[in-house]
Amino acid sequence: MSEQKPGTGAEQDGPEVIVASGDSEGFIFNGQVLVNEDGDVIAGEGVDDSVTDEERLRAMRSNLDAFELEDDDIAIIGEDGEFLGFREPTSEALPVVAIVGRPNVGKSALVNRILGRREAVVEDVPGVTRDRVTYPAEWNGIRFSLVDTGGWEPDAKGIDASVALQAEVAIELCDVVMFVVDSRVGPTATDERVVQLLRRTNKPVFLVANKVDDAVLDPEAAQLWSLGLGEPHAVSALHGRGVADLLDQVIAALPEESAVAQPKLLGPRRVALLGRPNVGKSSLLNKAAGEERAVVSDIAGTTRDPVDEQVEIAGRVWTFVDTAGIRRRVHMQKGADFYASLRTAAALEKAEVAVVLIDVTESISDQDLRIIDLVLESGRALVLAFNKWDLLDDERRRYLEREIEQDLAHVEWAPRVNISARTGRHLEKLVPALEMALDSWDTRIPTAKFNGFVAELVQEFPHPLRGGKQPRILFGTQVQNRPPTFVLFTSGFLDPGYRRFITRRLRETYGFEGSPIVINMRIREKRLRR
Repeated sequence: MSEQKPGTGAEQDGPEVIVASGDSEGFIFNGQVLVNEDGDVIAGEGVDDSVTDEERLRAMRSNLDAFELEDDDIAIIGEDGEFLGFREPTSEALPVVAIVGRPNVGKSALVNRILGRREAVVEDVPGVTRDRVTYPAEWNGIRFSLVDTGGWEPDAKGIDASVALQAEVAIELCDVVMFVVDSRVGPTATDERVVQLLRRTNKPVFLVANKVDDAVLDPEAAQLWSLGLGEPHAVSALHGRGVADLLDQVIAALPEESAVAQPKLLGPRRVALLGRPNVGKSSLLNKAAGEERAVVSDIAGTTRDPVDEQVEIAGRVWTFVDTAGIRRRVHMQKGADFYASLRTAAALEKAEVAVVLIDVTESISDQDLRIIDLVLESGRALVLAFNKWDLLDDERRRYLEREIEQDLAHVEWAPRVNISARTGRHLEKLVPALEMALDSWDTRIPTAKFNGFVAELVQEFPHPLRGGKQPRILFGTQVQNRPPTFVLFTSGFLDPGYRRFITRRLRETYGFEGSPIVINMRIREKRLRR
């Protein structure tokens, strides 16, 4: 079918591109691509869920057959795919077991039973667990990672949709799945939808019939044969009945090394403390170290040399680097202040994650934004720490919320922690924020998985027409982590709005909280016919 974009006189094979008015955003036009006035993609046609990522990968790689490629292109797109990321000493990649199911079937209770302690929050109401939480576990000397997920529901909206998405990601990023069903309720329509999801993974799936508290209830588990996942394993997460036998079989199905897990880096991770002068960086280092490791004064610019110190927060060891405050005009500084700025930039380059401290008692300034931009340019993971929270009053809080919404929208993906470096208030909340940012920074998406993501995205939201032409994404791969860096082979230039859209969808699908994402293009031309 040949469609024409109004006003261009150019024809295109494929979906029609419609420029949306301000009140049409959010509507999906069947078979068409909807863009706003800035060229950002809003909606498009649906995708075929029956196609696997491996099939999409082969199709995407075949797109390049008709295009001129260079030697380094071939190294990247090959079957193995040359990966240019960091390869520092790491610990083993433990196999991953994901526990999934609809809400309130006892997933978190089963997690606690396997761990042998009360880690996951359990309450007799659906929807208590929302995030995808990973715990280190061990059974009969075999160590593995156990992933607890929120309840999966079809056609979920709002926060429930985000919870369901996290469960789907957990299924993709695991080696073995434990599918928990409430034996007292029996198979439901939601359970059958989960089964359809699991059948596309080609991973070992153990059907767990929970709440079988004694032998009298064993017949209730038999009705779960109808789900088509084989024999149901009758257990009681509350009392521990049958859990040991289940774990024996799960351990037997685990690979020696995970095919999906990211190995953990050994040694303390390096954290750079950044901010404008007198924002509380040295106070934070001292409170974390439990001693006066750095000089603290009300005089701005007290710190000049980066101060390294290994500190322990909430049982985790880190290397904190206190840096000099970054002033507004570095090129106009003289003497010690000038060299302090240079050392701060060098300390950032050696760090893995930057904690940018912001003084909540003062307005967010251009200086704060410039420091954040410096971190983004360096490609380091980012955590925002709002310091002096104990001094915040209600009036200032209202202004601060407005400033965050307006000035920090470009880093809304960065974890935010409200702390008081002087009193140590909520200092322990830095640890999960740092771990989240570093995990995202280290993440690598397999080439098949990324091309499946790109193929679905392009099919559902094609690039809008520009000058009568529609550039295509031929192939994509992640060439580096730290930060995650992706290369897209294209037939033409991708608009900045479309690249922002790809980045946004990457974050929606894979998280990447706390890490910048870099997307590069390699525009290739078709081979000349001979």
